[in-house]
Amino acid sequence: MKYIALIYAAENAGPQYGTDEFDQMIGEYGSITERYEKDGVLLGGDALQDVNTATTISVRNGKTETIDGPFAETKEQLGGYYLFECENLDQALKYAAMIPSAKYGRVEVRPIMEY
Repeated sequence: MKYIALIYAAENAGPQYGTDEFDQMIGEYGSITERYEKDGVLLGGDALQDVNTATTISVRNGKTETIDGPFAETKEQLGGYYLFECENLDQALKYAAMIPSAKYGRVEVRPIMEY
């Protein structure tokens, strides 16, 4: 079954770019990505650009409206994701718990609806 692990954190949470701690975190991401590939569960994943690059659209009565920024004003923003192929939720949660940002943010794991 496919699962998505959505990575959320406050914008300034965690190691800051240009620090040794940030470089260490990036190394940890590289290591877990290699682990996911080795274990055959990785289907995809990427980091997202900063939340200030987001555009939200809605269509009401045939009219498309755009708003600069994310859909919701929250402290924690979606920063990236991994897409897994796992046997069950427990296995997906095991892999999601390895995501470095889980130390200072949250990782939401959801099954993918397959039609």
